[in-house]
Amino acid sequence: MPDRAPHTILVIDDSPSNIDLLRAILEPHYRVKVATGAERALKIVASEAPPDLILLDILMPDVDGYELCRRIKSDARHRRIPIIFVTGLEDAADEERGFASGGEDYITKPIRPAVVLARVKTHLALYNQTRELETQVDLRTRELQQTRLEIIHRLGRAAEFKDNETGFHVIRMAHFSRLLAEAVGMDDADVLFQAAPMHDIGKIGIPDHILLKPGKLTPEEWCIMQTHATIGGDIIGKHDDPLLAMARTVALSHHEKWDGSGYPLGLKGEDIPLEGRIVAIADVFDALTSTRPYKKPWPVDEAVDWIVAGSGTHFCPILIEPLQQVLPEMLRIKDSYREEGGAQ
Repeated sequence: MPDRAPHTILVIDDSPSNIDLLRAILEPHYRVKVATGAERALKIVASEAPPDLILLDILMPDVDGYELCRRIKSDARHRRIPIIFVTGLEDAADEERGFASGGEDYITKPIRPAVVLARVKTHLALYNQTRELETQVDLRTRELQQTRLEIIHRLGRAAEFKDNETGFHVIRMAHFSRLLAEAVGMDDADVLFQAAPMHDIGKIGIPDHILLKPGKLTPEEWCIMQTHATIGGDIIGKHDDPLLAMARTVALSHHEKWDGSGYPLGLKGEDIPLEGRIVAIADVFDALTSTRPYKKPWPVDEAVDWIVAGSGTHFCPILIEPLQQVLPEMLRIKDSYREEGGAQ
């Protein structure tokens, strides 16, 4: 009885008679594709519609079946495709070599239709189970990743709410950070985008009479305020997870200054982690150009001029040109996530 959704079987054999025999056995149940050599076989496997299973002869004139199997299995995209060797070789060493090259099973000639169909059905069932399991794992992984990102954003917003800022700030500066990171060729730009919203999480630990003070802080109060960087690092903690590790680095380093006058460690120049230098600019740019209870937004050109003037003292000099390059996209993001009517 034909399958409701026929699988595709690729038969690789240089013998027309073998191909005809396997076609006759398989075509009532499956879609069948044929290749008589390695080049054609690899093209079919690499196509947009790869086979669900491969029947592979060992003795072929150009590339033998063992080597072809290794080539197919070396590509992670096709590693799961089951390969069954179909051959007249019956020595145990030949079978061992077939399994060592990545084959899943072995059918010896003369070909018996019932055996072929039984082996194909079994391995397709296992293949389907594996794919379904991988699909479920991928789905669950994406769900967990989304949940983790939501928690991170909510923690970032918790700090912003206490600081009388809005959730739009952490969204905008996260986008700005990714744009700058991409502009300088940072490999972990997407991770930085996810980590940046936690930059000020340590403000949760600052007393309200200091954090919300409308006037200028005293030197003693300012020292307490500066501890939010180390508090943030302590809240996030030390982790092997790349996202949380970067979030901790950002929390600890985004108030460091290029000339060493920042806090909490007084790092200088390239001793400041790149992600901290990037977030420093993204954070300041958004703060300057946004409305706050204590100030009106600066015009964009004045904010950029102020950052440029701080190059080599406050800000990393190599980030100034990338900032100017991505400024149009930053302004588009700023408009999309504006304080009134912006999407969240």
